[in-house]
Amino acid sequence: MGLFTGMNISGSALTAERLRMDVISSNMANADTTRAEKVNGQWVPYRRKMVAFSTQPLSFRDQLAAAAGQGGAPDGGVRVSAIVEDDTPFKLVYDPSNPDAGPDGYVRMPNVNPLNEMVDLMSATRSYEANVTVLNANKSMLMKALQIGR
Repeated sequence: MGLFTGMNISGSALTAERLRMDVISSNMANADTTRAEKVNGQWVPYRRKMVAFSTQPLSFRDQLAAAAGQGGAPDGGVRVSAIVEDDTPFKLVYDPSNPDAGPDGYVRMPNVNPLNEMVDLMSATRSYEANVTVLNANKSMLMKALQIGR
């Protein structure tokens, strides 16, 4: 394990959480978009997107050293494995005056719930702040180690 492994792990988490916040912001911005894409000649509402995380393996050198006798290699951080669409059904709203209304007068609205998005955004923000704190603590420990070496 290298000297900067802790910083690299925190940095990968910061990058992943930032992308998560961007996706949540996109969901909030499109909460009322009824014409997101055209499928088979029909407009389809915006579908909520979610970020899937996975562990990021360490470098080959670190994994080789772990396989040589130091036990299993620890994970080297987090990465975004996919941005997936939520498959919950669209909300139906009765509004016969809307140009996107079907023959029955119902409009298919996006499956974005602003309350859930705000909770996810607060969670992502707290995770981001926690990783900044870890990064600063790691930096402080490295600075103290340099002062000891004087």
